[in-house]
Amino acid sequence: MKPQVYHVDAFTSQPFRGNSAGVVFPADNLSEAQMQLIARELGHSETAFLLHSDDSDVRIRYFTPTVEVPICGHATVAAHYVRAKVLGLGNCTVWQTSLAGKHRVTIEKHHDDYRISLEQGTPGFEPPLEGETRVAIINALHLTEDDILPGLPIQVATTGHSKVMIPLKPEVDIDALSPDLNALTLSANRLAAMVSSRSRSAQAKTKPMVACSRLRLVLWKIR
Repeated sequence: MKPQVYHVDAFTSQPFRGNSAGVVFPADNLSEAQMQLIARELGHSETAFLLHSDDSDVRIRYFTPTVEVPICGHATVAAHYVRAKVLGLGNCTVWQTSLAGKHRVTIEKHHDDYRISLEQGTPGFEPPLEGETRVAIINALHLTEDDILPGLPIQVATTGHSKVMIPLKPEVDIDALSPDLNALTLSANRLAAMVSSRSRSAQAKTKPMVACSRLRLVLWKIR
């Protein structure tokens, strides 16, 4: 079967809504370089490539337009939706492997459509970011300390794909932010190296955190 490319809107039942992802199924005959090129061409935040697995129902690789990442929630939902449609699956539980490990996915068939649920990995938290690292992230976002919600840390959290969690005060307009993307990339790369280094040194005692060459920033606020 030749690879087929799909555009899927996850988290919605309406076209042009939700969170879009690319899906390529099957992708067993594609090289890593080809996967990266396809992801760049599609331009989605993530594209999922479905492959054969010897120890689970399916293996999935995830690519942004520039780099491979361990896992992506909405692209996982999109990938299993496509797989269920193509294979004509009924209600079932499947297991997938990825760079983030093994995850259980529940597929529920509703008439001619599907509902996909992903069981996330165990949450992990790095120590709060302080000093120069904290200042660099805030400055790169063109924020100030007065914009940060007091009492909550800026820190890296993960259930498989590490993200920097940044709590903002309710009055901060996230849509109006104009970040310095080059500065953010530098900060994210430094953070990824730090997290990866700590994970390797602590591997004998704890489950290592998955780090990639580009950590994501998550801005959130309490309304």
